[in-house]
Amino acid sequence: MQLYTKILIGLVLGIILGIASNLFGLEWLRQGLFFVEPIGQAFIKLITMVVIPLVAASLFVGTASLGDLRKLGRIGGKTLGFFLGTTATAVILGLILSQTITPGSGISPDTRDSLSAGFEGAAESRLEMAAEAPSVKETLMGLIPSNPIGAAANGELLPLIFFVIIFGAATSTLGESRRTPVIDFFQGVNDAVMVIIRWIMLLAPYAVFALVGPIAARFGVDIMQALLVYVLTIALGMAILAFGLYATLVRVLAKLNPVDFFRKIAAPALVALSTSSSSATLPVSMETAEKRLGISKGVTSFVLPLGATINMAGTALYQAVSVMFIAQLYGIELGMGQQLTIVLTATLASIGTAGVPAAGIIILILVLQSVGMGAQAGAGIALLLGIDRIPDMLRTTCNVMGDLVAASFVARSEGESLEPPPPGMEEESGRGSARVLAGK
Repeated sequence: MQLYTKILIGLVLGIILGIASNLFGLEWLRQGLFFVEPIGQAFIKLITMVVIPLVAASLFVGTASLGDLRKLGRIGGKTLGFFLGTTATAVILGLILSQTITPGSGISPDTRDSLSAGFEGAAESRLEMAAEAPSVKETLMGLIPSNPIGAAANGELLPLIFFVIIFGAATSTLGESRRTPVIDFFQGVNDAVMVIIRWIMLLAPYAVFALVGPIAARFGVDIMQALLVYVLTIALGMAILAFGLYATLVRVLAKLNPVDFFRKIAAPALVALSTSSSSATLPVSMETAEKRLGISKGVTSFVLPLGATINMAGTALYQAVSVMFIAQLYGIELGMGQQLTIVLTATLASIGTAGVPAAGIIILILVLQSVGMGAQAGAGIALLLGIDRIPDMLRTTCNVMGDLVAASFVARSEGESLEPPPPGMEEESGRGSARVLAGK
């Protein structure tokens, strides 16, 4: 049985048992699901444990093996252009859907206030975090780490990526006799990390069950009914983004069969759905890109770590729908100028968002403030926090899928055949694929 099939079984069982325990008041089942929840949390910690060494080693190998700084610039330009374009498109899609469906118009003020009352404390903490968010200038300056080791220790991916790209680019200019030993060392680190990932993924089906079951058990019927249209609007937007826009880009830009593509990326998509973390899914995405999509290590190790930090198309769509939802709740009309502000702010604010659960809430507050809805931000966020885990799962899944679409596009544009290595050849392919682009 394929791994993604096992993960899907764990996901479905968790949802079924969680909903059953909530609807029928089965306290023994709820407690049982809460008892196994640490298994899922341990899985997230295990998979997150290898993110920093994987990003550092794989990104360095991919950059240093290019052998030509012009290729690095070309690949970087394609990657950034793809992510900015899909993110802006996602925001516009979210605005169109929310104005067509108007998910916030059917909730009465009394229901709105009663549902948000239980999450006021959590909303205040998110507002405080948003108030401490760095400015654009501080964000740009923060890309340059004063201590790369410290950035790695603190899990700061963007500064680490910045340093590793520069270090790898510098290494690529060295003579082969000095460059090869350094690349081989980091390639060995990367190979060892991939072995650890395979061990960790043996726990994935059980971890997915342990993560999703308690989530389904916690949701009350009242909040689900009141916010059902809002959640369905986001789900529809994510479906259009994934199976409309991404499927078209896979066909047109990557020249792949979309059905076959989505089947091959099922494992990272399901891990993203259950963990709500792009960073935690990154190791699975990288292995899938190389072993199932046939993307070279050079492209995989550059595009996917970058995507995990700056590609937030799913998050941007969620923000557009949520801003319009809160505006409709309070009867606030947002004009064309304000909607353009949402497109710009959501697109730019999504760049560099931490790939961790609930990070989109912080950006949502910034977007609300950009269109003059700071006064409604606290109550609106308090209302959405009660149900945020479901949109969080959906937007993370779309983000991860977008990363893999981008990697496929860049690989195809660089002349790669996108043929997965034959069974039994994965290990050799892992050692050799890093030099594909260098020899192109």
